[in-house]
Amino acid sequence: MSLRLLHTADWHVGRTLRGRSRAAEHEATLDQLVALADDQRVDLVVVAGDLFDTAAPAPEAERLVYRTLLRLADHGRQVVVIAGNHDHPRRWAAVEPILGLAHVHVQPFVVAPAQGGVVELDVAGTPTCIALLPWLSQRHAVTADDLLNHDADQHNQSYLDRMRRVAAALCRPFDGDRVNLVVGHLTAVGATVGGGERQAHTIFDYAVPASIFPPTAGYVALGHLHRHQRVDGPAPTYYAGSPLQLDFGEGDNAPTAVVVEMAPGRPARIEAVELDAAPRLRTLTGSVAELEVLARNTGDAHLRLVVREQHRAGLADELRARFPRAVDVRIEPVEQPGEDGNGHAGTAIPRRLGRSPQELFGEFLAHQSIDDPRIGAMFAELVEQDSSEAHDGGDDDAA
Repeated sequence: MSLRLLHTADWHVGRTLRGRSRAAEHEATLDQLVALADDQRVDLVVVAGDLFDTAAPAPEAERLVYRTLLRLADHGRQVVVIAGNHDHPRRWAAVEPILGLAHVHVQPFVVAPAQGGVVELDVAGTPTCIALLPWLSQRHAVTADDLLNHDADQHNQSYLDRMRRVAAALCRPFDGDRVNLVVGHLTAVGATVGGGERQAHTIFDYAVPASIFPPTAGYVALGHLHRHQRVDGPAPTYYAGSPLQLDFGEGDNAPTAVVVEMAPGRPARIEAVELDAAPRLRTLTGSVAELEVLARNTGDAHLRLVVREQHRAGLADELRARFPRAVDVRIEPVEQPGEDGNGHAGTAIPRRLGRSPQELFGEFLAHQSIDDPRIGAMFAELVEQDSSEAHDGGDDDAA
């Protein structure tokens, strides 16, 4: 017997675009996912984390996510969900018993196989073993490793070492008589970021190789990076990618879901399906006249305009009126020889208005001739932790 699997991740419901709601676009996208599950006669759906964009989602976002999960569970389908770094695991734990009544299996935490870290299901007559690896931050890796392997004397081991042992413990029940799956939310070594992820959670000490998953896994379904891609490893390992472009840094990403056909002891058949329910995001750069030409072929895309002309009063408002689809307008004045960024003679001074704290801190490090990317990563994590605590009332489990 074989089964058909739909792999999706990184919905980020509740994400806005420069302050504009994208609720209608998210609803249309999730409707398309449900239709895809129906059209492809899917038996099992896995959602590999980051269903919400924030640890404290609005009620409208919760309604859309929970309703979509219940719709995906129609027609006897099984649905498996893990928490990502944007999700609040305790909020998921609160609704898990209710969703479980509708065959939606939720795992917010990394736990031992016997405690829910491995789910064993009969999917369309096919015995299926699913190892669940939700987002595991560095500060929680020690606890999870102790829970699964009982080696509290090794607290000085690296994040990678602990992730390797956690993955080995979760995959230990795999055997050749079942379909074996891994569902994880993590950064894999060698993968390409999508452009809209949290910087501090995608680089350096958080990256692990796909070799932590054994060849006995028939398919490894990952979330966290927003670009659909395969990662080299002993087992077929894929990021589903986000089903819609979430930020202008993702302009080259094709929104995707993955359909997989699997059977015990047979190679998985994998098909990427491009989704088009939400408008794309495009960045256009040039003079006003050049932007007029470029914008003719952008359809209903949301636009970020980078205008290279001398600044004048009312220019930004003029551009917003001329380009109704523009949600972000940036003016990069054309500097005259010998002038700085403010039109004065002397050394050019970088513009700071509208730039992120990470960009400004990176500029400071460069000015001080400090070339250590770990410092920038730690600063980015502090900024994101502060932002998360501001939204979450100080509960650090949301990160």
